[in-house]
Amino acid sequence: MPAARDFLEFRTLYSSPIATVSNYCCYAHRSGPGEEESAAANMIVLMRRGVFSKHFGRKKITADVNQAVFFAKDSVYRVSHPVDCGDCGTIFTLSPWNLNDIVRGLDPSIDEHPDRPFHFVTGPCHPKIFWRHRLLLQRLEGSNGDPIDQFWVDVSTLQLIADVLESAFNRQGSPRTTHRITTDTDHAEKTEVAKEFLAARTSERITLDEIAREVGASPFNFARMFRRQTGLPVHRYLTLLRLRASLEQLAESDVDLSILALHLGFSSHSHFTDVFRREFGETPSNFRRKASLKSIREIGRNLIARRSSRDR
Repeated sequence: MPAARDFLEFRTLYSSPIATVSNYCCYAHRSGPGEEESAAANMIVLMRRGVFSKHFGRKKITADVNQAVFFAKDSVYRVSHPVDCGDCGTIFTLSPWNLNDIVRGLDPSIDEHPDRPFHFVTGPCHPKIFWRHRLLLQRLEGSNGDPIDQFWVDVSTLQLIADVLESAFNRQGSPRTTHRITTDTDHAEKTEVAKEFLAARTSERITLDEIAREVGASPFNFARMFRRQTGLPVHRYLTLLRLRASLEQLAESDVDLSILALHLGFSSHSHFTDVFRREFGETPSNFRRKASLKSIREIGRNLIARRSSRDR
């Protein structure tokens, strides 16, 4: 990222104790290396447009949309622009504990250098990773003022960065760790604890940190373990709990949809409607109308049956 701040725009899209996601755009023209910069934290940048070159020592790498770019904390570098198009990208900054927790499964020596979890400056950005990155960005930028689903964003960001790091370590040929892995029984027990926790709190704004603490695991390891045990990402599991609970309430009560949405843990009426439509192919109001018509028809059939019985 270039030093000429007159050409830079930064905007934080999301921030939690687990991760910060920021957008940057640089409008610099073709230029040689700028002034020295120093990375304030360990950062991973996924490019969305344009290109820049990162100079460090006598080396230079050129960053484009096909690569992930890694900035190690306190590393010194300079930036140049080989073309006039500038560049835009997304900056991911995980908390040190969560970042190292991911790296520990890829580099057994991480605890010897916890402040520098990666020794490379670029890695591949595979098509599926690039697409998931864009979908995450679209969700963050398209919230329309509604509260963002922190649970979903934290899980999605951790998994995205885990896949980016795994691709980078694989390209470097780094050995995987042989650290002790908990037993399947332990994973199953923790998953059952998590399921109970989720079922008891469907109406609350649960965070990934909270449930990970409840089961005694790190956020990343918990999310990975839960998916292996249930076949579903934890945020989707919770969403399905809420949506399927909504069907009964829509069919059996006339509670206001905004109140129902908040009661089920959705951030707003529109959030509830969007998620409901994606899952069931129609809006909550349409489902309620059909359920009401069905109930009326059933009542009518019962009345006819009673009259026929009396007439006999």
